[in-house]
Amino acid sequence: MPGQALPPPCTFLNVGQAFTGTQNVSAGQKDEAWKVNVRLQGCDIQQGYLCGSMEALNVPSAETPVVTFWEGEIVDNKNNTFFTGQWEATREKDFEHWEKFPSFAFLKEEVKKDGGRSLDLANYPFMFMRWKEKFFVNVGADCGLTIAGFYYVCFSRSNGSVNGYYFDPNSRFSSQL
Repeated sequence: MPGQALPPPCTFLNVGQAFTGTQNVSAGQKDEAWKVNVRLQGCDIQQGYLCGSMEALNVPSAETPVVTFWEGEIVDNKNNTFFTGQWEATREKDFEHWEKFPSFAFLKEEVKKDGGRSLDLANYPFMFMRWKEKFFVNVGADCGLTIAGFYYVCFSRSNGSVNGYYFDPNSRFSSQL
């Protein structure tokens, strides 16, 4: 978008940066929590791109930790907007997931009005992203997990915290990163 400033570099988004947390999975009557390790393997803020690996530990259906490779889009209104436009995500699904982040509340009306294109996100204290797992690294596709969906992610520039919600168009179950 012409006139949109690019996000400034962030010390928490560098190749090799690691994040550790928990992925909470709601599957019908049962809730599970898996330890998750994420490592950035590539990051190009100017192009709105990042990639990395995600390791899920103590997954009940897997004998070993499950590692996936993912690619991400940074919502910057230059390269990517709040509307996904792929992976079977509708505008309604996009809003449903972005609204789960309290930091999105300040942007909601502008995004409703023009897709958020008029917003200058370069200095906003949070970065919004989508992470799409592309393939399993160390297990076969029969490991009991799916990578058909993607994560809506909110990243804090001030402390490096990451929160995310998984959307899978083929599942009624949800997951929070």
